Amino acid sequence: MNWPLIKAILILPGTALIYVPVIVLWAAAGTSYSASLATPATASFWIAAVFAGCGLALAAWTVRLFARFGDGTPAPWNPPERLVVRGPYRHVRNPMITAVLLMLAGEALMLRSWPLAGWIVLFFAVNAVYFPLSEEKGLEGRFGHDYRAYKAHVPRWIPRLRPWDGA
Repeated sequence: MNWPLIKAILILPGTALIYVPVIVLWAAAGTSYSASLATPATASFWIAAVFAGCGLALAAWTVRLFARFGDGTPAPWNPPERLVVRGPYRHVRNPMITAVLLMLAGEALMLRSWPLAGWIVLFFAVNAVYFPLSEEKGLEGRFGHDYRAYKAHVPRWIPRLRPWDGA
């Protein structure tokens, strides 16, 4: 069992996808913003299922790449030892955040919750500030020229259509 990876998953996506949404839903309970579960008879149910399924698949793929090729986890306390530029990382620098955003969108749609939609916006805003100010500086320090070249060719949030070949 890979305890560092399990710990990272429980803390990082666990916070964004479970702990904070539970608090948001609890705070909205009994108000006009209370959640109401979508049913299979509604389009929001199926759209939510697609978003959540795509997000889960992308998250599993990216975490597996970090563990297998980076020898680390997504957690800042146990980062990958090698720069991972494979799979979705050839299209976008932060596919794990994209995965979490897709799963959060699935939650918000499945629970028909505007407060959860607000949490998506806040989660993205925090990451949009954190990545350039902290994460990317740390990656430049650890991987130097390789990361700077990667950063110059692969966008942070909007995926490039053609995968970067690293040349």
